[in-house]
Amino acid sequence: MSFIDATSRVRQGEELDPRRIAEFIKQNVESLKGDLAIEQFTSGASNRTYLIRIGSDELVLRCPPFGSENIKAGHDMHREFRVLSKLHKVYPPTPRPIIYCDDQSIVGAPFYLMERKKGVILRKDLPDKLNISPEMMKRLCASLIDNLVEIHNLDWVSLELNEIGKPEGFLARQLEGWVQRYDRVQTDEIPEVAAVTEWLRDNQPQSPGATLIHNDYKFDNVVLDPDDLTRIIGVLDWEMSTIGDPLLDLGVTLGYWIGKNDPELLQLARTQPTNLPGSFSRSELAESYAKKTGRDISNIVFYFAFALFKLAVIAQQIYYRYAKGYIKDPLFSLMQAGTMIFVRHSALAIEKGSIDF
Repeated sequence: MSFIDATSRVRQGEELDPRRIAEFIKQNVESLKGDLAIEQFTSGASNRTYLIRIGSDELVLRCPPFGSENIKAGHDMHREFRVLSKLHKVYPPTPRPIIYCDDQSIVGAPFYLMERKKGVILRKDLPDKLNISPEMMKRLCASLIDNLVEIHNLDWVSLELNEIGKPEGFLARQLEGWVQRYDRVQTDEIPEVAAVTEWLRDNQPQSPGATLIHNDYKFDNVVLDPDDLTRIIGVLDWEMSTIGDPLLDLGVTLGYWIGKNDPELLQLARTQPTNLPGSFSRSELAESYAKKTGRDISNIVFYFAFALFKLAVIAQQIYYRYAKGYIKDPLFSLMQAGTMIFVRHSALAIEKGSIDF
């Protein structure tokens, strides 16, 4: 049985014009020939991602979500294309970018095409009949951290990635940026937001040396080898990558890491199989990273609380687009609850002074 990550029919209201795409590919990617079909990777909630089948070939098309005109961060297709173009040369799990297009008449926004990294992606619940033993889960967790360390060890200076980030003042700039993003898309009053942002402002640590950071590193953004699930063959969704504090990257991973012993309310926001027997706890994950890098993680509560706040803002951005009618899928109405869950557990981490609840 194949557990390769699957596509679905295109969501209502997010259709593309196959005739325009076929003409663009015919003119710009001459090696591809055959009938064209379009499907969609519907598991994500940020940039729209489509599978373009042409004969026996497959490409992935990435473009911004509807209603993102006032949310620039994470939706700059040209920036993401440039990052992939440089990373792919030295870091094979990066998808190979093929072509960027700023002609908005084709799909209604700038977009780019890249290769498909075909493999297994682990999401909230395992596919039927895919069994992962506790021992394999431990190896998966170790592999995930090993790969994050590899990303942080890439020489971003020689890769000429200076343009995508400014290390000086990075943490303070990130915090204020995310607070401003929340203010722009706020729809309801959530009391904990003010207390969390005040604590984060008052407790910013000194950052270690800057590295390349993925900024959204988690199980469902990595592609696993179908023949060896502990081997990572692809890392996806580089739209928020930058140069900055590597512990912020670790914090994001921890923010997504919801275990079987976490509070029931937080369990509702779980999007990964991090509750399986053998899975690392958040403390084990952080300690493994510290051991492999030598970095001091004594301020990890700050990074974890900040990550949960960022996830709250992302959920709020998505809910805002739903509330404004830019996206139609009623499932996105649940994002408001996600905002409240993440903010309240950010406050709880601060109160307890711990990344484990």
